[in-house]
Amino acid sequence: MKERISVQQAKWSAPPHVNAVTTYRYGGVSRNSFGSLNLASHVGDNHTAVIENRARLCRYMGLIEEPIWLNQVHGCRVIQANVVMRDGIADGSYTTQNGIICAVLTADCLPLFLTDTGGTIVCLLHVGWRGLVAGIIESGIAAIDTEPAKLLVWLGPCIRKAAYIVGEDVREQLIHSFPEHTTALKEINGKWRADLGKMAQQRLNSLGVTAIWDSRSCTYTDDSSWFSYRRQKHCGRMASLIWLD
Repeated sequence: MKERISVQQAKWSAPPHVNAVTTYRYGGVSRNSFGSLNLASHVGDNHTAVIENRARLCRYMGLIEEPIWLNQVHGCRVIQANVVMRDGIADGSYTTQNGIICAVLTADCLPLFLTDTGGTIVCLLHVGWRGLVAGIIESGIAAIDTEPAKLLVWLGPCIRKAAYIVGEDVREQLIHSFPEHTTALKEINGKWRADLGKMAQQRLNSLGVTAIWDSRSCTYTDDSSWFSYRRQKHCGRMASLIWLD
């Protein structure tokens, strides 16, 4: 079992003062299905363990301020990250200030990182199928108000199409909200499989955003690295963070 904290760093062409990472599931003190670096306080894990895990993450990353955690609801609200207002109800945040750390928690949903070519703004979105239907990506692009041609995107670890089975009702909602999603939903052996990364890219492309990099990491299939709600409902959450130095 791996014991030290480690993170997946975004591999994109963002300026060097833009930091973008997703935590792996190991290196913390949580036990059993939360083992071991669970960073979510809402999933039933021991509260003291979560506090210690968050403190360990801050020490490992050399963070002076704690990340701006959100109360995520699978919606489309994107807020300006602020040290005064924590645990705001939103599924995304952005900032232009150095040292303010935007964060989302995931365990299959897609953490979608945004910055611009000059590294003047950063944004982080929590994207699942409900968020797609609600318009979280469109809200994020509108909130940061940056020319789409100057935006850079990193798609972090999420459940991938081979493992992401959805029902007919979800398929219909996705296609109704964005008809092009038809090509990201494939029927295999009588079951619909959804390509979350492709659907995110389709929406970004429709908004004029084309500079997109994809981790291609699958949370469902790599149980040693990632938590997955689909694989084990009672589980922890990884944290994705983005900030400016």
